[in-house]
Amino acid sequence: MAKPSVERAPKFDPAKIDFEKIGKYLGQYDITDAKGNYLHWDKFKWRVPRAEATDIWYAVKFKRYMQMKPLALLSDGKEVFTYCIPHSVDSKLHRIVKLAGGSVASIAGSKAPDSLQSKFLVSSLIMEEAISSAQLEGASTTREVAKKMLEEDRAPLDEDERMILNNYLLLKHAEHTRDDPLTLDLILDFHRIATQGTTENNVIPGAFRESNDIYVADNDNEIAYQPPSFEKIPERLSALCGFANEDHSGDDGCEFIHPVIKAIILHFMIGYEHPFRDGNGRTARALFYWYMLKCDYELFRYVSISKLLKDNPKGYGLSYLYTEKDQNDLTYFIDFQVEIILKAFEELQTYLESRSNEFQQVVKLLETTKYNSLLNFIQKDLVKKGAKEPGRIFTVKEISSSYDVSENTARTHLNGLCDLKLFMNTKDGRKNLYLSPSDLVERLTKKKPTQKAGKFEFLPG
Repeated sequence: MAKPSVERAPKFDPAKIDFEKIGKYLGQYDITDAKGNYLHWDKFKWRVPRAEATDIWYAVKFKRYMQMKPLALLSDGKEVFTYCIPHSVDSKLHRIVKLAGGSVASIAGSKAPDSLQSKFLVSSLIMEEAISSAQLEGASTTREVAKKMLEEDRAPLDEDERMILNNYLLLKHAEHTRDDPLTLDLILDFHRIATQGTTENNVIPGAFRESNDIYVADNDNEIAYQPPSFEKIPERLSALCGFANEDHSGDDGCEFIHPVIKAIILHFMIGYEHPFRDGNGRTARALFYWYMLKCDYELFRYVSISKLLKDNPKGYGLSYLYTEKDQNDLTYFIDFQVEIILKAFEELQTYLESRSNEFQQVVKLLETTKYNSLLNFIQKDLVKKGAKEPGRIFTVKEISSSYDVSENTARTHLNGLCDLKLFMNTKDGRKNLYLSPSDLVERLTKKKPTQKAGKFEFLPG
């Protein structure tokens, strides 16, 4: 992904600061502008008197320096990575924690039991993130086709679809390994899953790059960033693993780093190290989710950051470059990412409200029929889908994947709808298919259930 061109900020050295020059500015300027923006020199220099820009910059940098927190992570030039938390970022963090500490049902504004909402939504939203992450890296498959592939559990037809399937499996693996410590092997596992069956940049799945011919170009096709030498990758990533596994809870006197901040730093560092020929972005975002789930931020399973990064690739690229071109100040990247996370939660809320409203429409229709008490949450949602798409074919694997239930449970749900004459059962060779009839709505409103007492029993979602 090409990055915009950025001018390197004037280097700040606290040992050489001239207080006679900057003193008059210390009371006029803060670490952010009046709107809370943490400006890089590239933008800052145009917002102050040009003749005084450098002195004002040093005044701002001094105030930032006084709030900086150093990390046990070094740049390729042996400089320490640092960050600070402006009031604007602190406010966003508070809102994120407040949202992430709630439940799916509370965010949706739904009265449905949270466990049922989770079954209804979790797999669908993981699919959304898998698709967006692949599209961010250049996959051209449409969202509709990609989602149908994942729902039907069919084999990918090309490399773009393969990338989407890999991302889906990658997010599942991140969730499965959430309780494991971060190791080089786990990072390699993430990468192997992300790139299996792809050929971009001659990538070798699950293997670090073995050359230094990898770089990030800017929009003018000039080298914007050259990652550390491939020979340093094992040592540098081992240090990153140590940072990830270290206790930063603030308990017993240890240093406190906010979990969201720490996850964002892990995301950044994979991009900075660029340890693979391809798939660095997908691996970095998976690591972000892995750490959020490790810290029990369960709602991050439902949040898609890749969609918003895809919508703002310039901002994403600048957030990396601003850090790299201002003495490893991670605040730029952190500020951008917390804003992305907040927007992602807002989109999640809109999505959940929409899905909840759709479901309530089916419930309202069913309330006037004798089917209402016979159908469970998932079956009602299947009826909604069938009514919306007459003739749609459902499979056991699709329902199992979409609602995160076992295949036996999925089969029971579908057979139950067939027993009630709401769906039709047919075969394709040895494979059972379930069809929503064109007159499904009429069946709901005119027919009575034909279920025989005790013929079947619905399993809980």
